[in-house]
Amino acid sequence: MTIVEIMRCSPVIPVLTVERLEQAVPLARALVRGGLPVLEVTLRSPCALAAIAAMRAAVPEAIVGAGTLTQPRDLADAVAAGACFGVTPGLTAELVAAAGGVDLPLLPGIMTPSELIGARRAGFTACKLFPAREAGGPAMLRALAGPFPDQLFCPTGGVTTHSAAEYLALPNVPCVGGSWMAPRELLQAQSWESIESLARQAAALRTTAAQHRG
Repeated sequence: MTIVEIMRCSPVIPVLTVERLEQAVPLARALVRGGLPVLEVTLRSPCALAAIAAMRAAVPEAIVGAGTLTQPRDLADAVAAGACFGVTPGLTAELVAAAGGVDLPLLPGIMTPSELIGARRAGFTACKLFPAREAGGPAMLRALAGPFPDQLFCPTGGVTTHSAAEYLALPNVPCVGGSWMAPRELLQAQSWESIESLARQAAALRTTAAQHRG
């Protein structure tokens, strides 16, 4: 799958920090049951790569990616863990070169028009706007649609269940990234039914966004 095809699979990509490996599989199952098949596991914990591998093995219907890729080695590690895609908070020449050497669809992070021009020059017509709230939110994405009408975005950073529908109503936003459907307190409590319920609400945001467009 291309990164654009992956982005169109779900209106919300859960951005997950898995601190205990035993959380990985039940978390993935709860989110997929709730209607969110695309999952981003950030490389912010020692067990993140093992969590990706476990999710891929136990929940084959999940499209599991690796996030917070900040150095070339991270891309190779993500591929070795079985990640279906990668996400970066920013983009450097080293990351561009590394992306060209691995079979891993990449969603690079950008924040400014200049960074977007650099990403487009590297061949990326889909990017993560990060941090989206601080970058200007929906107003920034509407402004970018003028000079870059074919560019797609996944705004991430400060996106909540309340602001997601406004982002998704924009033609250049097929999905958003957020962590509100799997908060740390629910993970620690192993409250998988609550996480599934929050996922169902997030999955329904596509309908809400369509109403906003109308």
